[in-house]
Amino acid sequence: MTSRRTAVRTAVAPAVALAAAAILAGCTSTVSGVAQPSTTVAAGSPSGKGLSKLLVDPADFPARYEAIVLPAQAVSMAAPDLTGVPQGAVVDPADCAPPAQDYGPTGTVMAVGTDNASRSTISVELTRTETPLGDLAEQTKTCGEVTVTDSGAESTVTTEITPAPPVRADDTLALRRTVRSGAGSEQVTQSMVALIAQVGDVRVSATFMSFGDAKADTVALDEVFTAAVQKVQNS
Repeated sequence: MTSRRTAVRTAVAPAVALAAAAILAGCTSTVSGVAQPSTTVAAGSPSGKGLSKLLVDPADFPARYEAIVLPAQAVSMAAPDLTGVPQGAVVDPADCAPPAQDYGPTGTVMAVGTDNASRSTISVELTRTETPLGDLAEQTKTCGEVTVTDSGAESTVTTEITPAPPVRADDTLALRRTVRSGAGSEQVTQSMVALIAQVGDVRVSATFMSFGDAKADTVALDEVFTAAVQKVQNS
């Protein structure tokens, strides 16, 4: 397939990795398992601090994941890739499109860690939202498989709910998502595992993303997710 989407995904990585790589130039840097986040986080509403003050520190990522905080201009490119739906893409069924999101610095901030050896990433995203996390769960139940068309390129996005991480938050959710594009020898498969928690009006998500048959590094994902939730809770 010669579409722009397939060419980009095949050549390097999704927008998350591209955004991280662009500002990691000049910097230096899988364990399988079941996510078991710490249960020491107490639910509650975070302070009125800006999202950037609540975001996990790059130093809290495992050493093999070269982590940076994405600049504001990169967030709008990286965040949609975590849903498998680029900005401006057409989703079928239309009701399954991701909800509108504020990608400005007061609405969304991100930190991304990249394991260059496996071309995998762990992304932490904080968003301000008044929408209950349960709404996302309900949408996922009815939108397990959707077709996404972006600039003529078509992909299939499959999402399923998995057991929620046992952190103490207002609500939690866990998802497995697969994005398939291209055909035959040029097919590209992008896999994600996402752990999500709602703390007051702040939604915390940590997503492991890989290509092909690579196994999710759920131990590292658990570690980063727990640190991210604790940072929001303790701020």
